[in-house]
Amino acid sequence: MKSITIKGSQRESVGKVATKALRNAGKVPCVLYGGDNSIHFSADELAFSKLVYTPNVYTATVELENGEKHEAILQDIQFHPVTDKILHVDFYRLFEDKEITMEIPVHLIGNAPGVVAGGNMRFPNRKLKVRALPANLPDFINADISKLNIGDKLFVTELENENYSILHPENTVVVQVRISRLTIEEEEEEEEGEEGEEGEEGAEAVEGTEGAAKSEE
Repeated sequence: MKSITIKGSQRESVGKVATKALRNAGKVPCVLYGGDNSIHFSADELAFSKLVYTPNVYTATVELENGEKHEAILQDIQFHPVTDKILHVDFYRLFEDKEITMEIPVHLIGNAPGVVAGGNMRFPNRKLKVRALPANLPDFINADISKLNIGDKLFVTELENENYSILHPENTVVVQVRISRLTIEEEEEEEEGEEGEEGEEGAEAVEGTEGAAKSEE
């Protein structure tokens, strides 16, 4: 998985006054958890743009001014309720021999024949929760939809990989192609039209019979 470097400075004071001063200076207070001790540091708000404002998922390399480097993942982020400015970020340290859980985006590959035929594609799970060693975390999970016809579903079991585990029930649907509402309405209209034609033919037959009976009288 690709990594983004966050350059930070360790914080000596973690009180409210110091935190407010950091934010006024365009800095974001952060905490790196995991391991023996937590590390409090700050980083420029702009440093988080590629990590936060993206549909992709990345790990982070926290690079401190004293030369320390720590591989981590974004664990939690707090935004201002009005301005959406980043208020606080929590990271979790990665270890090569410890598995972690992350939500990985799903990329669709190919064109579904069912969609070409007029069906609607439903994509309820655009991200999947995956557990793996840091080195085995994928940037995204490929989902081949080139064989999906109307009524077909693609389950998580079809996306399994030996490098990671997908933490969803086996019956979880990733993508499905359903018949469109417009197609259903058109079929209903056709059925109503056929029923109307049958009714008219029946009425004509009855009228013809009545006419024949009168002529015989």
